[in-house]
Amino acid sequence: MTGIGPVEPVDSPETGDSYDVIGADEPRLTDRWNARWGRMSPRARKATLTTTAIALLAAGVLLPRALSEDRHPEPQDTPVPWPANVTAWRYLGSADLPEAPGTRPTSGRFRFAVDVHSGPPVTLQVTGAAFTGLTAHALPEAFTVHAGTTRRVTVEISVSDCSGLPLNADLPFLDVTLRNTRAIQHHSFIFGRAYSHDLFELLRGACPPTAAPQARRPSGSAGSQNADREGTQSG
Repeated sequence: MTGIGPVEPVDSPETGDSYDVIGADEPRLTDRWNARWGRMSPRARKATLTTTAIALLAAGVLLPRALSEDRHPEPQDTPVPWPANVTAWRYLGSADLPEAPGTRPTSGRFRFAVDVHSGPPVTLQVTGAAFTGLTAHALPEAFTVHAGTTRRVTVEISVSDCSGLPLNADLPFLDVTLRNTRAIQHHSFIFGRAYSHDLFELLRGACPPTAAPQARRPSGSAGSQNADREGTQSG
């Protein structure tokens, strides 16, 4: 066989040539860590282990919390409230109309404050004044109140028929239609003694007094306990 001879070293000074060495790399990370660990004193090793344990514990506590915060579901949109649930009326007093001498006034004006607490704007329209024989409408006819605001409005009430109208009823109310982006509602707002007094001043002035009916004799019904008691004693 031919071609067999002594192996020449790489980068031989005799030839002056150089060759690339393929496959050589730096020491691995684990090798460097083992070498560094071997050079540490026992105290340094203990301190390193303690620091590593604390870091791992903190990561185990904080990482799940951060992930859970990122995965919170988005809050759902708050539903639009019913208009009657967010609307309030307050009676402010009467606004007298000028009267001609010698005439009975058949209309009166009453002032209110309307509040909307939250939600989209509410549009309102007054449709009635509790009793048959009365008509009512707001000035203006329909009005809109925005959330967080107060709207002052005047309601004109007219007497169209005196028959059957009470002259001393308590807690009169207004019938109102309310509308927002959720619904249209028909609602009655009840007011206290001040509105009751002013309204029935109008009714007494507009309607002539009628003769009071004669008192009936007790008939011994459940509403007449004295009559029942007398009948028991006579027996």
